[in-house]
Amino acid sequence: MTHRSTRRSARYNKNPQSRKSTSHWFRNSFIILIGLGAFFLFTYLGYLDYHVRAQFEGKRWAIPARVYGNPVELYAGYGISAEKFENLLEMLHYRKDSELAAEGTYFRNGGRISVKTRTFTFWDQPEPQPGVAMRVDFSEIGIAGITDLANEQSLAIVRMDPVQIGSFYPTIKEDRILIKLEEAPDRLIKGLLASEDRDFYNHFGISMRGILRAMLANIQAGDMVQGGSTITQQLVKNFYLTSERKLTRKIKEALMALILEYRYGKNEILEAYLNEIYLGQDGASAVHGFGLASQFYFGAPLKDLSLEQLASLVALVRGPSEYNPRRFPDRALQRRNLVLDEMAAQEYITPEEAAAAKARPLAVIANTHRSANRYPAFLDLVKRQLKQDYHEEDLTSEGLRIFTTLDTQIQDKLEETTKRKLPQLEKLSRVKALESAVVVTRRDSGEIAALAGGRDDSSAGFNRALDAVRPIGSLIKPVIYLTALQNPRRYTITTPVNDSAIFIKGDHGNDWSPKNYDHKEHGTIGLHTALAKSYNLATVRVGMDIGIGRVAKTLKDLGVNRQVDLYPSFLLGAAQLTPLEVAQMYQTLAGDGFLTPIKAIKAVVSAAGEKLQSYPYTVRQTVDPSATYILNTMMQEVMHSGTGSAAYSVFPQNYGLVGKTGTTNDAKDSWFAGFTGDYLSVVWVGRDDNKPAGLTGATGALPVWTALMRQISRQPVSLTPPDNIKMVRIDPYSGLVAGADCPYGKGYPYVAGSEPTAYSACGNPVIEQDRPWFEEFFPQSN
Repeated sequence: MTHRSTRRSARYNKNPQSRKSTSHWFRNSFIILIGLGAFFLFTYLGYLDYHVRAQFEGKRWAIPARVYGNPVELYAGYGISAEKFENLLEMLHYRKDSELAAEGTYFRNGGRISVKTRTFTFWDQPEPQPGVAMRVDFSEIGIAGITDLANEQSLAIVRMDPVQIGSFYPTIKEDRILIKLEEAPDRLIKGLLASEDRDFYNHFGISMRGILRAMLANIQAGDMVQGGSTITQQLVKNFYLTSERKLTRKIKEALMALILEYRYGKNEILEAYLNEIYLGQDGASAVHGFGLASQFYFGAPLKDLSLEQLASLVALVRGPSEYNPRRFPDRALQRRNLVLDEMAAQEYITPEEAAAAKARPLAVIANTHRSANRYPAFLDLVKRQLKQDYHEEDLTSEGLRIFTTLDTQIQDKLEETTKRKLPQLEKLSRVKALESAVVVTRRDSGEIAALAGGRDDSSAGFNRALDAVRPIGSLIKPVIYLTALQNPRRYTITTPVNDSAIFIKGDHGNDWSPKNYDHKEHGTIGLHTALAKSYNLATVRVGMDIGIGRVAKTLKDLGVNRQVDLYPSFLLGAAQLTPLEVAQMYQTLAGDGFLTPIKAIKAVVSAAGEKLQSYPYTVRQTVDPSATYILNTMMQEVMHSGTGSAAYSVFPQNYGLVGKTGTTNDAKDSWFAGFTGDYLSVVWVGRDDNKPAGLTGATGALPVWTALMRQISRQPVSLTPPDNIKMVRIDPYSGLVAGADCPYGKGYPYVAGSEPTAYSACGNPVIEQDRPWFEEFFPQSN
């Protein structure tokens, strides 16, 4: 029995030691796998934890710099019509509201517009300028008066908030307006909680109850009406992950949500969510956060939105494309009303409030594409000037606010003018593909009011205003005459000069024999007439007499730092400059000999409101004001009786225009530079392929200049003579000083001590062949 039992035992347990060894191997392997799994899991969690904390605690968002135009200041007498003012309000994204219930609203009643302006912090004010409710009355010439609606008192001046003209974006074009949690309306938070995450303040990043509730609601509705992701999970998906639909991504999302909840408080998470959530697309730029979405869809700050508008923004969370109120208004309205019902179900609002809000329309504003390149040529200049003080990363990530000098109304008029005039010039010259570049500055400050880099300035491309280096032709002539006038013992406004053929022998056989544009010689003429008629031969003779080097020095004194070749042809404009450099040169002439650097920026302010950089008005005397004054009177003669006289077909005869035409060889470049009492403009017209444009300065650039300046200028030129300027009347028959009883002559300015002293025998008859040279050029008038 024992023997049989032993055999049976051996049959069923042949190797007990072997079975024990196998059991240990499996157990050890399992332990090792568990250990390795735990190691990799904790390592992965550590990696996720580091990733979560690094981005959440670091610089969370790259905020683009916002660029603003020059703010419009309203006052009685300001020359703007009701239509233009309404256009300005639309550019500022003000919305119509007869109740003026919130800032950024207006309504029009005939020639009267009532406005409630926005609170705005300007670069030159320590505190925000509060919004004001006002009534603006208009007359035929502009604003008749401004009334404060709060007390019916007149307002002397009101500064509007500036138009945002663009942004400097990072590589990934995301845009947002950051808000703090305490700045978010309570009903926005309640709407999010009711619609997206009712258990937000109770769960730990993942809500199983929310998932089950969403599944049940979706089954009952037969559609996706609720989602199971918590606000924390949505933040993780937007902030850290892509939107790919994979199980591994959902697991990663859940783990990161748990880490986020462990590391940070609920309010920190909610504030980040308010600023990060994707809510739409503005062209190539993604709209992130409720702060920007409020402006994008309703043209108003978040704090000013009504209940139904807040609900519309909450509705977008579920799908900005699917519930886009501009593309799918019915779908968006349905989703908005569902959010309102959920808010009422959670008793965040009353059923009556929900019903009243549901009865109102969506009321989104028209598509307000906030292009980063609204005025690309001007923004190009702004960015170039900023790069002298800021790195590229600062401009695209620090949330800077850049206040510029651009007048959007003048800029729009400039673009309209060039688009209208260039086709007319093409018909005149029978040349296609004409291009242009224009720079407009404020005469008193050198600030750029408008700038066009090409015919179509709405798209980025070659910026001719800054980069087109072209021969300037006769625009150099005022520099030559200014150089001469700075030596009053040798040259005065009436010094006789010889306009006859000249031959200049050059090196290596490069001889030069210039011609006048009319291929004629005009003999002995007055210095002022040589400039007014733009005679080449007289100009070259004056330039060679005073020295090309001195002329080049004067050009530099006027603010042009580009190197020029000192050949005789330099005296007829062979020097190549950009329109911006020409504007700087003439800006100094318009500034009576005081150099004011042209600028496009007023100030740079940080995201926190700290003034980082200011660009103050700077001025220094670089050329003789007396010589500059005399030159400017000579350029007034250019406009009255010389090559620029066509401008007076539209300007009043007493406007005192100062300017100069410029034409290069074969009429390849047409230039005009000139100023009124308030603005200076430089216009270039030509072709990019450098072929003849078939236009002179008088027939090409001047018509564009005249059409623009007539629209924007409100002040005639009033030249103020320096103390050492003496006015002397000249007898046209003798070229000598006209006596008090002489009915002939015209007053001319001289530096004291350089004026003629001999008196004429006024009125003595002179036979035709003996008539002196100066009579032709001194009109017989008082």
